[in-house]
Amino acid sequence: MLEKQLEYIRSITDFEPEVAVVLGSGLGTLADEIKVHCVIDYKDIPEFPVSTAPSHKGRFVLGEIEDKRVVMMQGRVHLYEGYTPAQVVNPIRLMRKMGARVLMLTNASGGINRNFNIGDFMVINDHISCFVESPLVGKNDEKLGVRFPDMSEVYSKRLRNIIKDTARELDIDIKQGVYLQFRGPNFETPAEIKMAEIIGADAVGMSTAIEAQAAVHCGFEVCGISVISNLACGISDKPITSQEVTQTADRVAPYFKALIKKTVGKF
Repeated sequence: MLEKQLEYIRSITDFEPEVAVVLGSGLGTLADEIKVHCVIDYKDIPEFPVSTAPSHKGRFVLGEIEDKRVVMMQGRVHLYEGYTPAQVVNPIRLMRKMGARVLMLTNASGGINRNFNIGDFMVINDHISCFVESPLVGKNDEKLGVRFPDMSEVYSKRLRNIIKDTARELDIDIKQGVYLQFRGPNFETPAEIKMAEIIGADAVGMSTAIEAQAAVHCGFEVCGISVISNLACGISDKPITSQEVTQTADRVAPYFKALIKKTVGKF
């Protein structure tokens, strides 16, 4: 399937990206501002999962940022849309096949750490993925990676340092912490957030961790940034809505775009 998908991509362009970027909920407008080489809709790629979540356009944007060749996912797919873990990470594996070696994952997430505020950025140091099925379950394809990949440094220390240094240069206060993925689509209960806090999570969302697992498996150097779009249930008494997530993403978009652009240029 991956070879068929790559063949379709190559029938459109021979562009080889160096860096892959996954743009999370409400963060997709960055892809509209790069020097675009071409755009490929997910729906046109053979057997490829299509985004159905609000604000996820569902397309690859290939182009340049700061003289770096990039492929951007303007919208991802999620487990809660009914896709299997293997389908959710299909785009990650395809971008690796395209030639990208560095992967930046972004998302909008709920803040669990009580020192976080709405609108903060968090560099992901590590993740907790045991509440969702691994995308590596099943027969292993040795052409993608080894059967038992090491996960001792999923999020590259080198890349994390670049992000933090760049944030300082831009005078952006950036946090760091552990991200936890639940399946969704419902937001979590106060009891679930209390559990997440006890086991060490700083932020929670419905994506990213299984993408990172697949990325490490297929040879990417990985980093991740969460936008704290809301305070998680129980941390705040206020009911959570998807509109709040989008509004926060829109508010911090100028800072997010500046950080991503300058950071990618250093990868």
